Amino acid sequence: MDDRTPVVGVSQEDRVAALGALEKLGATGACYVSQVLPKPPITTVLRDAADPAAWTDLYMARALSLTWFRVDPTMKLVLGAAYGCELEFWQPDRNADVLRAPRRNRMMPAVSMAGVPVEAGEHRFTRLAAATKRGPRFRTRPEFDHALPDDIDFPIDVVYTWVDGADPEWQRRRAEVKGEAFHAEAASESRYINRDELKYSLRSLHLNAPWVRNIYIVTDRQRPSWLDLSAGNIFVVDHEEIFTDRSALPTFNSVAIESQLHNIDGLAEHFLYLNDDMFFGRPLAPQTFFLANGSTKFFLSQNRVPIGPITSLDTPIDAMIKNNRRLIEERFGRTLTQGSQHVPYPLRRSILAEIEREFPAEHARTARSQFRSATDIIITYSLHHYYAFLTGRALPGHVNYGYVQLAVPDLVARLKRAEARRDWDTFCINDAFSTYTQLQQQMAVLEPFLEAYFPVPSPYESAGQR
Repeated sequence: MDDRTPVVGVSQEDRVAALGALEKLGATGACYVSQVLPKPPITTVLRDAADPAAWTDLYMARALSLTWFRVDPTMKLVLGAAYGCELEFWQPDRNADVLRAPRRNRMMPAVSMAGVPVEAGEHRFTRLAAATKRGPRFRTRPEFDHALPDDIDFPIDVVYTWVDGADPEWQRRRAEVKGEAFHAEAASESRYINRDELKYSLRSLHLNAPWVRNIYIVTDRQRPSWLDLSAGNIFVVDHEEIFTDRSALPTFNSVAIESQLHNIDGLAEHFLYLNDDMFFGRPLAPQTFFLANGSTKFFLSQNRVPIGPITSLDTPIDAMIKNNRRLIEERFGRTLTQGSQHVPYPLRRSILAEIEREFPAEHARTARSQFRSATDIIITYSLHHYYAFLTGRALPGHVNYGYVQLAVPDLVARLKRAEARRDWDTFCINDAFSTYTQLQQQMAVLEPFLEAYFPVPSPYESAGQR
């Protein structure tokens, strides 16, 4: 049932031969063995597989695990027992002419003793492998080579928006526009600070979501100096390529940019939208974000948006959600009160296009808003999810989610906790109020944390970086 753990099934009749072969294998390298079933009183005990006594104790085990520890070159990332290979002993039932499984799996409690082995793609054995990608094939039984109702077989892409606020040319364009934000947070230069979070977000994506097809980085005539596009599935998309109204450019309004994401050429119908400060904390299956019938999931925040008109006390996000609220009330007669967690947003191109057609005036006004405005609607963070839910194409989801605000006095303690426990599915390291004078101090803390959490370079970094 675990997407990280491969399992080999062996007939109980072959137990002695299998254990003998594994004992020889264990003596050839640093291998560890442990009992899985029956569940031992202490589950973390690993025995040296080169020790014959370890195998004697496993004589009656119905399932066991072999672990070869793997580390990255920096010795910071360790793949341990959770990534070991498990062995199950299936019990022959001669009366029924089947082999019965010792525990549950996703497919069958028993297989025919007369079955002929077949080869199946890796997506049959782990949801971390995409059915749309060509990969290795493995020996199995025909009973396991079937698509289940919750299997996702459509491609899923990822879209980032990114800006380098230290770029002099970008700063010049921004100064020329001379727009005024309605709230201090909207004008904060911390919104544009580049700490190379994108590099580490891509590392987290490559490590923990290998089922992603293509990656699109949407930016304003910029490109990270370390970025390597030679992998073939990552693309830089300029604002001019997606804005249908070129007169709205240049823009420095993230929600305006987000309103145009469905215009990316070649983008899959289903995609995840990320800010560059969002990270995948551990391996996640695509079912975390989508249903096999194509529906999306959404992840509501526990914060509540005040009822009533927009006031000067509203944050930019709350003001835009209030605009969303009015549209949802007029269209569906429901009042939304919550925003979303800062996690990767599952989206559909067709629904984004439908929202543009359904609310043309509000959509166009937001697209033309060069800085965040009290008249904007916020689509990827809120409106898409409620609109999709109320039209039967989305459901609430759940992730174990972490949020770290950089401008807090206990930043070091929070990051140390996150690195030590690594129990977040996704997390966001956000900053809305820091200034450039605080950047150096934050980088001294943030960069070592990200490097320790994601030490393995992705294929999207230049050779020098890798």
